[in-house]
Formats: sequence, structure tokens, C-alpha cells
Amino acid sequence: MVKLDPFANATKQVNDACDVLGIKDKGLREYLATPNKVLRVKIPVKMDNGQIRMFTGFRSQHNNDRGPYKGGIRYFNPEGGVEYMEREVMALSSWMTWKCAIVDIPLGGGKGGIYVNPKTEKLSDAELERLTRGFTYKIFEIIGPGKDIPAPDVYTTGREMTQIMDTFSKLNGNIYSPAVITGKPLSMGGSLARDVATGLGVSYCVREAAKALKLNLKGAKVVLQGFGNASTFTGEYLEKMGAKVIAVSDSKGSILIPNGAKVSKLIEFKAKTKSVVGFPGSKKISTEELLTTKCDILVPGALENQIDAKIAKNLKCKIIAEAANGPTLPEADPIIYQKKILVIPDILANSGGVCISYLEWVQNNMGYYWTFDEVAKKMEGNITKGFKDAYALANKHKIDMRRATMALAVGRVVEAFNQKGIWP
Repeated sequence: MVKLDPFANATKQVNDACDVLGIKDKGLREYLATPNKVLRVKIPVKMDNGQIRMFTGFRSQHNNDRGPYKGGIRYFNPEGGVEYMEREVMALSSWMTWKCAIVDIPLGGGKGGIYVNPKTEKLSDAELERLTRGFTYKIFEIIGPGKDIPAPDVYTTGREMTQIMDTFSKLNGNIYSPAVITGKPLSMGGSLARDVATGLGVSYCVREAAKALKLNLKGAKVVLQGFGNASTFTGEYLEKMGAKVIAVSDSKGSILIPNGAKVSKLIEFKAKTKSVVGFPGSKKISTEELLTTKCDILVPGALENQIDAKIAKNLKCKIIAEAANGPTLPEADPIIYQKKILVIPDILANSGGVCISYLEWVQNNMGYYWTFDEVAKKMEGNITKGFKDAYALANKHKIDMRRATMALAVGRVVEAFNQKGIWP
């Protein structure tokens, strides 16, 4: 197993939140940190060449005190192998519990995955479908609209979600069950605003942070690390609020655009050249230079572990909005807090996806569907309340926003646990 243990990190965050809340009961701390159930399955699949291949799949159900388990299914092969992936899925299911609680939606945390990389291994569509349906068969008994509602994640799409829904429905006596899963295409009961959910949610958080700091978004300078779905839509929505993108990066490199650029023009340029590098009027810079560019809003929307202690010391922004998961190392947090930079932690900043997933599930359950504006408005309510509640708690306890969001989320789960008690 690799040195970094994601589940140990997740457990530490829970204990830190318990410290803030004054929870001393060791048993309760262990209950809050540990998944309720971790299912590990083997999935035999007949490949196109006629041979049988065994795959390993997981579903971790962390906590359902506030509602059914909720969380993605990823097809991935992290360094560290199958054993590491199990720890990773356990950690991700924990973070989903807190993500749902911070935006106050009545769901718990779950996460699943299969140890496979369909891109590098070039699985055919038919092999992928057999794998997806085989995995659904194996986890059928523990998922369902009122039990556990999966969603897409790394290397899974609306197509896999539809296949899971179809398999579940057929196994469940041919009862049409769209609410068993979210992230479906619109034609299969998906929700409007799903494609822009993360970026739109990040922009709502930034807007609230700017209000708290009395920062005028008109003319505010934005740096986007990463130029995928989350960052591009964050950039577009912040642009509509009056902000200006002055630096951006993708997997090929980073660029500074002193006079700013329209996000639509950057998207257009990347579509033609496969990278933002070389954009007219830009200058190529290093990743470190990108992250430490003088700006108002820094959006780390690429990979984890990007902001370490060294970079933290040289940050020149006012707000960090974590569109990616885990972009800031723990060693950097106290430095950033001392510099009075307001961090919107990942479990809050990128919670737009789970908000829309929840709203998709609600629409599926009632068989009635809202317009884009109705969905976006409902999501806005959850996210802005989450920010305001966390910001108030941070000020009350004089702690950084990361610890405040975790403390708020853990407190909400503890409240539900105390109401329910232990049975059997």
C-alpha cells in the first residue's frame, strides 16, 4: 500500500471536527469515522476474445443517519492497487457524508468503484456494459431509491448510469426505477443543470465569499487551474458576475493573460489546438507561477495536492475556491489562514454536483421535472446557506473554513444520530 492513506486522512478530519465540537466520546468518534458497511465483490466478465476476466468492485456505505447513502461509482486503478482503492473508496464515502450535510440535503455518504481503467485498457463498449451490469447484479441487494443512490464518477458517464438503472429495474421485477441512480441523461430521467452543476455551485460560493470580504466582483481577477468542466463553468459564471480570467492552465501547461480573456474564446482555442497554451496575447508560465499569480480569486480545479507550504507562503489571492477535491495539503492550511485568505473548502465549493443529484432523485421520485432555472435556484439556496452557516461557525470559533465546514457537517450528523439512538 502507498504511504498516503486517504482513509486515515478522512478519519483525522473527523477527529479534528470532534475537537471543535467538544465531542470526547471515543466510541462516537469511531462511529462517525468508520463506514457502516464496505462490500467487496468479484465480477467475472466474458471478454470479447472469449476469455473470462475477474474484476474487483467495491461499495462503501459510510453513514445514513440523515438519509440514504449517496455517492459516485468510479472505474479507476489508483497507484497502490486494489487494497489502496478500498481505502480510497472508504475515504470518499466519508467525505460524501459531510458534503451532503454541509449543504443540508437529506442524504448520507457512499462511494463505489471497480478496479479498472477503461481508457488505458481500451475496453470495448460491449465489455464495459457486461462489467457494469455484472457489478450492478453484485450490489443489487444494497442499492435502491431509499437505500443507496449511486452516481457517475471517474471514467463513468450517463450511459453506465442508465445501464445500472435498467439492470436494477429488471432485477426488481421490471419496476421502472429511475431514482436508483443519478447523473442519467435527460432522456432517461436526468436533471437539467447537471452539466454545469459544479461550476455554478463554485460561483455561488465565490459570490458569497466576496460579499463577506466586501470584495467587488466587477473587475475581480480570476485564476483557473485546470480547464475541465468545473473550471470552465466556474469561469463563465464568474465572468457573468463581472469578474475577469487572467490566467489558466490545462494538462499541457499554464498561461498568463495580462489583459484577461473571455472563457468562451479560451474554450474555442482549446477545441482547435487541444490546449490553452499559445492563446493569443498570453505568456507561458509554470504551475507555481500560475498558483501564485496576483489575483482576487484562485480556483484550483485540477488535481489534488497542488498547494503545499511553499506555494502557500507565496499566494497573492483573497479567495481560494476549491473546485477540485483535495487541492490543498494540510501543511498549507495554517499558513493560508494566517495570510487571511478565505478558503472555500472542496466539500462546500464543489458540492453543486451532489445538490443536483439530490434534486434529480427528488424529481424521479415524484415523476415531475423542473426547468433549468428552478433547479439552479433550489441548488443556490442549499449552497449559499451552507456557506453562510460555515462562515458564521468559523467566526464563532475563530477557526479556518475547512475546520468550520467539517465541524458543521459532523454536528448535523451527530444531531441526527442523537435523535435516532442505537437500535438494534
